[in-house]
Amino acid sequence: MSEPWQAATEGDEWRNDVHDLTALGDQLLDRARKDLQRKASQVVINGDRQRAVLMAIVAGGALGEHGSPPAATLHVLRGRVRLYAGSSREWLVAAGEVVGIPPERHAVDALEDSVFLLTVALAAR
Repeated sequence: MSEPWQAATEGDEWRNDVHDLTALGDQLLDRARKDLQRKASQVVINGDRQRAVLMAIVAGGALGEHGSPPAATLHVLRGRVRLYAGSSREWLVAAGEVVGIPPERHAVDALEDSVFLLTVALAAR
């Protein structure tokens, strides 16, 4: 099973486009509301060493526990999420806030309809 940040999408090559994350986030939330898993995502930047994935999760939806990339941040653009690792470490992250993702297995729950930008460093290929 691939990790959420490893998902390949159509047009997976490096492109230096400018992305309107607000408009794309609206589109992804619409898709997520129709999705049985209550989430949708799209890679917006994909290079050899960095990837940025915009994700939308409807309130009550989640990204189940998964492995961590070498380095990553989670920047909430809309809503509020809970990032947690293990049974005792958690971060509540609201719109406009960013948090480093711990280098261990972790998960994300959407406390509200949420859109966030996941930016990850990739190991050299």
